[in-house]
Amino acid sequence: MYKEESYIMLSALQHYLFCPRQRALIHLEQQWEENVLTIKGEMLHDKVHSEENETRGDTLVCRGVRLSSSMLGLSGQADVVEFHRCSENEGAVILGRKGFWKPFPVEYKRGRQKRDNCDAVQLCAQAMCLEEMLGIDIN
Repeated sequence: MYKEESYIMLSALQHYLFCPRQRALIHLEQQWEENVLTIKGEMLHDKVHSEENETRGDTLVCRGVRLSSSMLGLSGQADVVEFHRCSENEGAVILGRKGFWKPFPVEYKRGRQKRDNCDAVQLCAQAMCLEEMLGIDIN
């Protein structure tokens, strides 16, 4: 178990795996310069971090979901978590909703898929936070 003040941001995992120096500049030295690409990425994230929810049939779409894991020492925010209605043994109860729901974290990235697994690691860490928070297994 980690103390909350020592948690690592979920985005720092992706930044470190992509480029350790980038992670240090952003998360330790708090050095960041905007450019056309980062501004476009920020505009994309404005909607997903709005923390608005919507229902689409048997799917609950939650934006800007705050995540944390005391076991892993991680915290951050998922762009979107889609909760799909499911059977009792596959999902979790969500306050204010009937039935059981299985979470699927969604992370939006601008541009082409990267050759390494830095984005997949961030998404996996989000799923692991959801597992701990909801007391379920996500496959």
